[in-house]
Amino acid sequence: MSPRAPAPTLVQDRHRFDVLIDARSPSEFALDHIPGAINCPVLDDEERRIVGTIYKQQGAFEARRVGAAMVAANLARHIDQHFSDKPHNWKPLIYCWRGGLRSGSMTTWLRLVGWDAQQLTGGYKRWRQHVIATLEDLCPQLPFHVICGATGSAKTRLLHALAKEGAQVLDLEGLARHKGSLLGALPGQPQPSQKGFETDLAAVIEGFDLSRPVFVEAESRKIGRIALPTPLIARLRASPCTEVVATPEARLAFLLDDYAYLGDDGEALAQVLENLHELHSRETLTRWQAWAREGQLPALFEELMRLHYDPSYARSQATHLFHWDTRRAVHTADLGEAGIAALARQVLALP
Repeated sequence: MSPRAPAPTLVQDRHRFDVLIDARSPSEFALDHIPGAINCPVLDDEERRIVGTIYKQQGAFEARRVGAAMVAANLARHIDQHFSDKPHNWKPLIYCWRGGLRSGSMTTWLRLVGWDAQQLTGGYKRWRQHVIATLEDLCPQLPFHVICGATGSAKTRLLHALAKEGAQVLDLEGLARHKGSLLGALPGQPQPSQKGFETDLAAVIEGFDLSRPVFVEAESRKIGRIALPTPLIARLRASPCTEVVATPEARLAFLLDDYAYLGDDGEALAQVLENLHELHSRETLTRWQAWAREGQLPALFEELMRLHYDPSYARSQATHLFHWDTRRAVHTADLGEAGIAALARQVLALP
């Protein structure tokens, strides 16, 4: 006789368990998953494809028969390889797409062994609803203080320095794995999926103390290909801001250090610059692309700052930040590590 089924387990109950097990395929897990979950697929991607093909060509019974054999083999392997050292009182929480057959099968097997395994009601789909609700509820309450500054003002590094000083910080570019500019793609680091970004964002803001300021960098609606949630953008634009005013020399030195890797592939950099063809003359683009191919980053970055980024900066900030006219400013001629640390202390000392 199998053990009596437990009461439904909800998203808010997930912290009561020893481990979260995602029973979906590796590709589903890679797209997004509950933070902290481990992936133990009941069917891998190829097995899901095979079962789906059989379902379409031969019907549901044959698909279930073949699928059941695959599920049984995978569950046996997980128990032998991943769960063999778990004590009798081990308590896993298992989920799949919507709390159906995949997580149900694993839960049944683990409960038969004697573990207090439970199935997440509604599965990943219910988790996704929780993420969306969290963003819609908490974003309008975030006590943002927005850090502004022209390109090369080390705003993200300033956020990190503020965090070291004990301040609450929301690093949107870090979560998006992109620097937010035309040249902002990080080498060897693909951006997360949109859903994965939102999951990580919700996890961060759930941990904030809403009675204390949260420092965030001024951002447009998109960071690379990641779209920021509308409630977050609305709150950011309506929040007070502080502008970092750095000398052009300090900004150029910072950019040359922060983007030094762009000199590794001049042709790739030249191709990225082609995206500016609607904003600058062919003569200008040809000059910039030649510098890119030759590795002349100082000349390239100086002109990009002066002719591309700076002309639109103030206009853009004034349009999108509602408190731009009452912004406070911190000044620096040093964007090295010590200078940024001093800048963080200046920001925190502002009334």
